[in-house]
Amino acid sequence: MPPPRQSATSWDPVLLISQIISMQTLHYLTLSIIVPPLLAIFSEPNSLIYQGGAANVGMIMDWREMAGRPTVRHSGMPGEQRWSLYGSAWSGGKQVGVGLDAGHMSEGMDATRGWIIALCWLAACCADVYYLYALVRRPRLILDFAITLMFNHLVLTTYYSASIPTSLFFWLIMVAGSAWTIIAAEQLCVKREMNEGLVVSQSQPRDGDLDEMEMGDTRLD
Repeated sequence: MPPPRQSATSWDPVLLISQIISMQTLHYLTLSIIVPPLLAIFSEPNSLIYQGGAANVGMIMDWREMAGRPTVRHSGMPGEQRWSLYGSAWSGGKQVGVGLDAGHMSEGMDATRGWIIALCWLAACCADVYYLYALVRRPRLILDFAITLMFNHLVLTTYYSASIPTSLFFWLIMVAGSAWTIIAAEQLCVKREMNEGLVVSQSQPRDGDLDEMEMGDTRLD
């Protein structure tokens, strides 16, 4: 006797975890492909070098880069460290730059860099629409996966930067990207389900069927 067929609504934790990991990985992979070249082309070179270069992981994981906030750790009083434009630049626990002074207040900050990262994030959200369409497929799960993706990033970026995101611009990009991902992915998945449900197999009648139909017509006469 064949095993009972699982319901389409059965809860599969292994599948869910695999889909979450896949979505998060594909999202960051997309960002890692489009962010470095665009930053290298359009961002201010000196500021970019001071922040660790276009390929620095902080360009994706640090919310302050998108918000245009300084990421420089300054040692003031003994035992005190704060973020400012002076002192040493740190990324991922490693020192990546030194030497800011009052004559270089704008060093390390570039408004264009924040806009580029924000646009790249929105572009990655557009790619997420396809990832959800291909991996998740079911419309009722799109909202859950999109929110999970954003929540995981908030946890990771808070841990990486050691500070909770406080930038309104950052939050607007997060909400806008998630809203677009949810709406577009749900529409595509619903459209696919409707098309699959409305497919009608149009089979041609066989010769025997035609004979039976003709005989039935004769008997009616």
